[in-house]
Amino acid sequence: MNNKDFITTLASRTGRSVEETQRMVDTVIETMGDHFQEDDTVLVPNFGTFEVKKKLERVMVNPSTGQRMLVPPKLVLNFKPNVGWKERVKNGGTE
Repeated sequence: MNNKDFITTLASRTGRSVEETQRMVDTVIETMGDHFQEDDTVLVPNFGTFEVKKKLERVMVNPSTGQRMLVPPKLVLNFKPNVGWKERVKNGGTE
């Protein structure tokens, strides 16, 4: 599903216009992004949790050359789905 399909489906389910729905989705994503910049965790009820995690500095070995390289620490965005969604996906979409 691409963005256009998602917005169209969401608009028809909510009874709003496509433009209004696109603005609402953009606002939600922008607000979540603002919180990620502050290292806040974003909990979406009945869906899951988004959080920024810090990956530590580590040594990596290039398998073809054997050369060791230092990988600097970095921040990554992590998503942990709600237990109900995990089960639905594991069971092929059935509850």
